[in-house]
Amino acid sequence: MGGLLWLGATGCGGGGDEEAADKTVAGTQLCGSNAISPDAAEALKVITGASRFEASAEEYTVKQAAADLVDAYPLSTVTNDVCRIYTSRDTPDFDLRVTWDLDDGPPTSDSAPESTELKMGELAVAAADKAYVFFACQSDKLGSTPDVHIVIGVQHWAMPTEPEGNVEALKDAYATVAHSFSLAMAKELGCKKNGGLPAKPVLDPA
Repeated sequence: MGGLLWLGATGCGGGGDEEAADKTVAGTQLCGSNAISPDAAEALKVITGASRFEASAEEYTVKQAAADLVDAYPLSTVTNDVCRIYTSRDTPDFDLRVTWDLDDGPPTSDSAPESTELKMGELAVAAADKAYVFFACQSDKLGSTPDVHIVIGVQHWAMPTEPEGNVEALKDAYATVAHSFSLAMAKELGCKKNGGLPAKPVLDPA
């Protein structure tokens, strides 16, 4: 990916969440129950307007995504699903895609005009329908390489439309969810100092 700040989401990958049991859960119970903090669950309400979601399929967890990342390293990868988040079936459809990717270096390119840069990890960028967190990981699980560059993305998986609602609030919400997944991934991988990620999301522009 060459350090690009704005990733192009291509392909669907994964998608097993559609097979999840026909039941709803709170945001904090999604994607393995350790991926979404209470703050991120509140952010999901801002993004989707919902507080209950379709249960994630058992195999779509941060733990499984971390294992897949270790198996894929050191090769650069295509974008891979951590999990998908769907609103409950009795509400308007909403599909949120959470992804991971390996990059070949820290982010270097300019962000898209509609995005806001944030100081989390190496960098975070947020827009009204997506956010990405870039962080460098040093971990025994990834061998002796000093820095493994990881990208976690959260994106509304839909045809491009003008954002509805408060754009700044949506940016903060997407950044909060992306931070939560990034921190969970860094902890699962055993990254030194959690990959430089803060315990709480940083939402002030860089």
